[in-house]
Amino acid sequence: MNNSYSAKSPHKNALNGILKNFLRIVPDRLYLSIRYRKKLNSKCNFKSPKTFNEKMQWLKLHDRKPLYTDLSDKIKAKEIVTKLLGEDYVIPTIAVFDNVKDIDLGKLPDRFVLKCNHDCGSVNICRDKSQFDIERVKKSLKNHLKYNYYNGFREWPYKKIKRRIFAEKYVESEDGSSMVDYKFFCFNGEPKFLYVSQGLEQHSTASVTFFDLDGNKLPFKRSDFKTMETFKKPDDFEEMKRIAKKLAEFSQTKFIRIDLYTLNHKIYFSEFTFFPCAGFLPFVPIEADKDVGDLLKL
Repeated sequence: MNNSYSAKSPHKNALNGILKNFLRIVPDRLYLSIRYRKKLNSKCNFKSPKTFNEKMQWLKLHDRKPLYTDLSDKIKAKEIVTKLLGEDYVIPTIAVFDNVKDIDLGKLPDRFVLKCNHDCGSVNICRDKSQFDIERVKKSLKNHLKYNYYNGFREWPYKKIKRRIFAEKYVESEDGSSMVDYKFFCFNGEPKFLYVSQGLEQHSTASVTFFDLDGNKLPFKRSDFKTMETFKKPDDFEEMKRIAKKLAEFSQTKFIRIDLYTLNHKIYFSEFTFFPCAGFLPFVPIEADKDVGDLLKL
């Protein structure tokens, strides 16, 4: 007789629930210490942080401004960027809903995107309304609305976001190619380097590669993605750098990642990211964690 618990064991599920509830009341610093050791297999130096990932954890605890909550709210962030740059740089929002009951499929266009404003992973793309399983999507979104994204890795800006759902315009490239994201790492308002990602909708074939601002490949990578050898800078790359700098300066942060993409020869804002990989970025080689950390002056 096998006495081990199965993945569906009610006893194991109960224990996991108790553990999750316990971790929710653990103070932020202790919680982050536990998660840091588990994720990166090392002790986090909170007193004198040296690496990029250590400094991310330090910022979670010591750099907290109300503006950060607005910038992390995907609905409010789009409104802020519209005021700063103009509406041409933001995918139009079609509607905003406080709960799933408010979603009226009949009032939405044939193609659109539905997602939450407070998390990642809640994106639902509708390319044909006649084939869109709205009841399944509502159930999924309802579950997302229940979750406070702060609880996962104590990313403070998410803690007090009013959780909502919004529909935005569906956009795609004219040639059908996958979207390319340009994520600028900005230190004290200044872009220093970026990573270029492509095909993120399929993790197994996606690529994430670090480049300097001249398009040269940097000597480190993420352990969880494939890399590309080179990338062709888009024609409006200098404009993208200017936008990243302007948004980084507005954020008033010691560090922020400005996520942009180009589509059909137009630049669009994606999001503000305060803590890449929640401050557990898997650098290879590991020494790069310290090298990047040197750029961040606390």
